[in-house]
Amino acid sequence: MLVRIGSRGSRLALTQAEQAAAAVRRSGVEIAFVPITTAGDRDRSSPFGEIGARGVFVKEIEEALLAGRIDIAVHSAKDMTSTDTAGVTIGAFLERDDPRDALVGASAIREGMRVGTASVRRRAQLLALEPSLRIEPLRKRRERGLDAIMLAACGLDRLGLGGEIGARLDPEVMLPEAAQGALALQVRAGEEGLVARADHVETRRRVEPERRLVAAIGGGCLAPVAAHHDGKRLHALIAAEDGSWVERRSGDDPDALAAELIALAAARGATGTQSPQTRA
Repeated sequence: MLVRIGSRGSRLALTQAEQAAAAVRRSGVEIAFVPITTAGDRDRSSPFGEIGARGVFVKEIEEALLAGRIDIAVHSAKDMTSTDTAGVTIGAFLERDDPRDALVGASAIREGMRVGTASVRRRAQLLALEPSLRIEPLRKRRERGLDAIMLAACGLDRLGLGGEIGARLDPEVMLPEAAQGALALQVRAGEEGLVARADHVETRRRVEPERRLVAAIGGGCLAPVAAHHDGKRLHALIAAEDGSWVERRSGDDPDALAAELIALAAARGATGTQSPQTRA
């Protein structure tokens, strides 16, 4: 049986697709890779926060899955919207890699540093940690002489670049994006058996509440949101994009935490029409 795996064509995406293939091959199937160009790949000149963030690396791959051009879609789970597209479902989460954010080019945050990041979630928390930072919406440190850039540790590890990391910021310092570090294998509804053996139960137990919290917040809040389950409790954060305020809460019920964060954001005046899941 030939199974077609679709993913973006970047080096990182293909590395992740190979991880997925290794897990699926245990069922005795043959694998063919189908690289797909997404909106996020086409518009690399724009900071991710300005072109939609979550979903920009996903839509075309989901369309290929629904059209039958591929059988499994591989995504970085953090890039996905927090609710499933009709007709497809996440059949498996691979075992989660390091969910932390990583500082590259420096070993610590210092006053007055110029830090590059495309994430408003990271921007907000960085400025809350050190208001004197100058945040640039860039990924490449050398383009404007940045002191450091901030990326997901898991991506660097998967590329064999973990040695470039100067510091891995624990969630107590920098709360990760919901589902960061996890790879999601998406299939057509009813075909979950294709990837069932690859599903990592503990990863799913942690990631699903994170995604549910972001989905529960939904529209009506402009503030960056973060969520991370440490195995015991779900930790959530909402903040001003400029870092002027940050609210953290922990609990067991993602819906209750979402309601609390919404109320906190409303009290701060951080309401609007755009969902935080398109901006984090």
